[in-house]
Amino acid sequence: MEMTRENTLIPSVVEAMGSTPLVELSRICKDLDGRLLAKLDYLNPGLSKKDRIARQIIEDAEQRSELKSGQTVVELTSGNTGTGLAIVCGVKGYPFVAVMSKGNSGERARMMRALGAEVVLVDQLPDSVSGQVSGGDLELVEIEAQRLVKERKAFRADQFQLEGNFRAHYLHTGPEFIEQSNGIIQGFCDFVGSGGTFAGCAAAFKEYDSNIQCFVVEPKGAAVLAGKAVTNAGHRIQGGGYSKADLRFLDTEYMDGFLDISDKQAIETARKLAEQEGIFAGFSSGANVAAAIELLKGPLKGKVVATMINDSGLKYLSTDLWAS
Repeated sequence: MEMTRENTLIPSVVEAMGSTPLVELSRICKDLDGRLLAKLDYLNPGLSKKDRIARQIIEDAEQRSELKSGQTVVELTSGNTGTGLAIVCGVKGYPFVAVMSKGNSGERARMMRALGAEVVLVDQLPDSVSGQVSGGDLELVEIEAQRLVKERKAFRADQFQLEGNFRAHYLHTGPEFIEQSNGIIQGFCDFVGSGGTFAGCAAAFKEYDSNIQCFVVEPKGAAVLAGKAVTNAGHRIQGGGYSKADLRFLDTEYMDGFLDISDKQAIETARKLAEQEGIFAGFSSGANVAAAIELLKGPLKGKVVATMINDSGLKYLSTDLWAS
């Protein structure tokens, strides 16, 4: 028998990160010409795809001797990267401080605290709305993260700058997609936050087959990567769409197009995922699947499109995503 994670004793929960299932969404796409494959990264220990980059960033830093034994780790987060880092740092013995906007859902902060993290919540801009984190709100979180790094002589697990974000998806997520699908994927789309998932997966896809088309997904009204004006900086799709046009990892060489998804589309599709596919996911996963459906209705009609289920709907029970 081949020894895999599924039938082997592993030394810690960190080794359970990644290698998530790839499933076909045949019910939600029953009237479409084409196939939609979704990678269930909400099944990671921290309930999101960000577990992957948390592990990669910390292990890269250990290998380069940039992280000392017992040193504090600090990072800004909407909650998912912070949860992954709380798990990895807890297992490896590093104190972790998560810096997060008060606009993000409260479940995330409670989960990180339960996992042993110190959580610093940062006030939003005066004109911001709770549950809607803007690029300006994120800038305030960044300022506080920088202050804490200096004050505590901490290691900054910077998801927007450190190569581990890209590497986690280039070395693992992308190749998993290819292997699990037997190489039949013809298109890929992903909602962009830091840009690491899109960039890493797209690079792996293009290396495997340059004809695979890769599309950036953004919120409607905040599609700056597509060159559009920002009219809805306070969109409700948590975890990305920060109106940042200078994301380090995004390379236009890998971008074949852009899709913008409305709050309504993201919410309605997340609810359909739960009702029709039994997949209980968050806002950005709804945006991803809505975008993939748009591709199957248009430029990739009749083809095989892949996307990510980014995180669990359990992180949004206090929001209107699941309002009855």
